[in-house]
Amino acid sequence: MLRLEDVHKAFDQTEVLHGIDLTVAKGEVVAVLGPSGSGKTTLLRCANFLERADAGTLTLAGETIDLAHATRRQIAAVRKRTGFVFQGYNLFRNRTVLGNVTEGLIIARNVPRAEAEARAREALAHVGMADRCDAYPAALSGGQQQRVAIARALATAPEIIYFDEPTSALDPELTGEVLAVMRRLAEDGMTMLVVTHEMSFARNVADRVVFMEGGSVVADTPARDFFEHPANDRVRAFLRTVDVTMRD
Repeated sequence: MLRLEDVHKAFDQTEVLHGIDLTVAKGEVVAVLGPSGSGKTTLLRCANFLERADAGTLTLAGETIDLAHATRRQIAAVRKRTGFVFQGYNLFRNRTVLGNVTEGLIIARNVPRAEAEARAREALAHVGMADRCDAYPAALSGGQQQRVAIARALATAPEIIYFDEPTSALDPELTGEVLAVMRRLAEDGMTMLVVTHEMSFARNVADRVVFMEGGSVVADTPARDFFEHPANDRVRAFLRTVDVTMRD
């Protein structure tokens, strides 16, 4: 489904991605873990051209693209096949819930309004927000706003969804409702690449865990092995600092 090879990215002469290789199979959920500043979000943003990588390739559904020299047409084609859920929701404050989900379909993808609204309502129902179509973001909790953001990604019928710390801005009580939606997506077979600090999600929902530090991949193993049979001393040290005993 997705393959990233030899991805490099520098900011102000400081290289933050050092030749990253990563694959995600169709229907697989891959959790990307690691300390702050390890390059997790940068990798995700390069994969969707929100940042331009300095080198490397992306292969999506059989088509390989040079990340550093991709054309506008290639970038648009990738984005039509992917969804992106930001940690800060990124909802339009002056649009209703329904308007937030239909906006991209109508403006960016030229979907007829009636079809866009039908797709939006179906996606909102999938995340438990069908009854809030006419509400504005200011009237929603953080968890509800993030569920709308997930619905917005789902409405585009993506082949893979990227999640960038989707619960980092939420109180613990609201985190659970977002993770529950993500678990249902995983059970439905959605392909997902998830940058997260949520150890319970990584352990109980993800198929694989990729651990990054200092812009490099330190471990890439099945999720259960990551927690029960750490690949190296760095992973063992990381696990000692987090609660991995929790169960969903």
